Amino acid sequence: MKHTRIQQSAQGEAGRQLMFCFVMAGRAIEQRLEDALGPVGLSLAKFGALTHLVEAGEPLNLSECAKKMACVRSNITQLMDRLEADGLVRREEDPDDRRAIRAAVTAQGARRQAAGAKEVARVQRQLIDVLGDTDHEAVQRLLLTIV
Repeated sequence: MKHTRIQQSAQGEAGRQLMFCFVMAGRAIEQRLEDALGPVGLSLAKFGALTHLVEAGEPLNLSECAKKMACVRSNITQLMDRLEADGLVRREEDPDDRRAIRAAVTAQGARRQAAGAKEVARVQRQLIDVLGDTDHEAVQRLLLTIV
């Protein structure tokens, strides 16, 4: 009976270690991205919002922004406040719904997003280099089973 308990304990410890490795890896990647975006004047959240706006190619309703970024409306409102204060987006009325507000990326916002995209690509290349010959698609499939 003791052998089973010891084996289960070892498996439990291995599982905890694996779980915390995932957490530490996620935090490390997030920190690298934040560090890379800092010099271009963006946070990861600001970069994400600008990227959605740039990729949309048109102003987006704030509710649509919140959905794309998987956050609640109050968070996207605060984020847009900060982006607007930085001159990176402007709010405009929605011609189809007078109650709704849309966010439009400014020229400065598009330039800042492009600079951020270069930094994100650099971090991505570093990650790919670290993974070396690892089967990237297999790692991606594995990680997507968690989320």
